[in-house]
Amino acid sequence: MVRSSRLPLAGAAVAVLMLAAACGPGAASPSPTQGPTQGATQTPTVAPSGTAQYTLGFSNAFGVGNGFREEQLCTAKAQALVSGQVGLSTWTHANDSDYPQLQQLRDLIQQNPDAIIFNPNSPDGYQEVLDQAQAAGITTVAIDAYVTDPETLNINNDQENYGYVGAKWLFEKLGGEGNVYYMRGIVGHPADLDRHQGVLRALGEFPNIHLLPSNEGVGTDWNPDKGTELINGIINDGTYDTINGIWTSGIDQQVVDAIQAAGKDFVPIVGADLKGFVEQLLNLSGDYEGLEGLAVYNPAAIGGAGVKLALDALNGIEHETTTLKRTTADGVEHDIKVTLLPVPEAYDNTTAEGRAKLQEIDVEGLNVLWPVSWYIDGWTDYTLEQMLACDGPGE
Repeated sequence: MVRSSRLPLAGAAVAVLMLAAACGPGAASPSPTQGPTQGATQTPTVAPSGTAQYTLGFSNAFGVGNGFREEQLCTAKAQALVSGQVGLSTWTHANDSDYPQLQQLRDLIQQNPDAIIFNPNSPDGYQEVLDQAQAAGITTVAIDAYVTDPETLNINNDQENYGYVGAKWLFEKLGGEGNVYYMRGIVGHPADLDRHQGVLRALGEFPNIHLLPSNEGVGTDWNPDKGTELINGIINDGTYDTINGIWTSGIDQQVVDAIQAAGKDFVPIVGADLKGFVEQLLNLSGDYEGLEGLAVYNPAAIGGAGVKLALDALNGIEHETTTLKRTTADGVEHDIKVTLLPVPEAYDNTTAEGRAKLQEIDVEGLNVLWPVSWYIDGWTDYTLEQMLACDGPGE
């Protein structure tokens, strides 16, 4: 299979060595009308192939309306499909407020799958239910963010460096001084905590940068509507006129559009490699003259990679891990063993090299809320069409 588009990965390097690597062709881009739109627990489906060996459960507890989570689900389904190893599967895609993740995991355990893959909303809040899963012989895999449970396999995007790379670029862009409005994700989510540490690490190198409203930032819940509300709030109360830059945790294009609609001059903005933000940085519409910014690599294909890691574990294939020191809210330090993926690259629109990269990764037809990084070399094998269809085995 041949990829129709390729993303330059950070130094083309994977942070860990794989004992068994799968070389994957890629897919391209889902249109805004394709992919999951509503959260629901789907009934188990059976793959028609007689080669299926395993059953999977999947929990995406902050999924509805968030482009990253929606694409993550599609990459997981596609990887399960192309593996030829998955029969029964249950794909849970619902907001935590409507269907709490703890209950999602309990319900999945009752179905007794071989493995459960989940994007955790807490690093240490699921220990009891994870113990129950493992006591039942179920392999557990945390994707995109870590859990402290030593028996769960963690496979993450490098969230701390995500925070650091973008913040350092922004602080340097401002000449090392000024006010930066600091927009986080779900405050307390493991990925948010790591990004926060990355931002603070960069802040330590630039003592004349001031984060607003404080060094703790303000949470957007990774919700486009809340991000829009926040940016409109600081535009209307005059705070925007006092800031020199904005760091966002993936709520970027909404911020840009609010500034443009208010007729304000743009300040430099850091965001994720979402289709809409990439095209704003390229000013393809002509509406964003003067916008300067940076898009940071954060692949939703971590969902597909998590499925591969689960299947590898069930087949007795091990991967090397890196141990990270992480301190949870109770002040306890944990050794987190993580199968790391490439350190995030960053693509700016202020240099010829950066613009060339933005043009390269601008996948045609992709939903504007979805990351352009729809695959991960060596970890995913699905085609563009399979990812766009967003169908798991038997669907």
